[in-house]
Amino acid sequence: MTVVRLTLGAWGERRAAKHLTERDFRLVARNWRCSHGEIDIIAWDGDTLVFCEVKTRRGLGFGLPAEAVVAAKARRLRRLGARWLADSSLHPREIRFDVIAILVRHHGGIEIDHIRGAF
Repeated sequence: MTVVRLTLGAWGERRAAKHLTERDFRLVARNWRCSHGEIDIIAWDGDTLVFCEVKTRRGLGFGLPAEAVVAAKARRLRRLGARWLADSSLHPREIRFDVIAILVRHHGGIEIDHIRGAF
């Protein structure tokens, strides 16, 4: 993975965290890792605990950012969410898996698509 991709991904995750906090989400964790993978953002949306996957792209050459969250990735994120819950002291009444897709346009603008309950 190149430095440019790492920088873009880290920037996208910071922008996604800002997007969530501007909408009154309460961040619990960022970049939580275990031996099976990583969850980008974990946050409370009211009484619902949300596991967020962030995808950032500079263009549409590889499709829309959200299209990168394929079925295998969704299954892995569900397992990671269950693992995080087992390791935590939290017992949410509801959980949700969201995708935050960020598209950086060549003219400098960005588009954020927050897909609630993506899978």
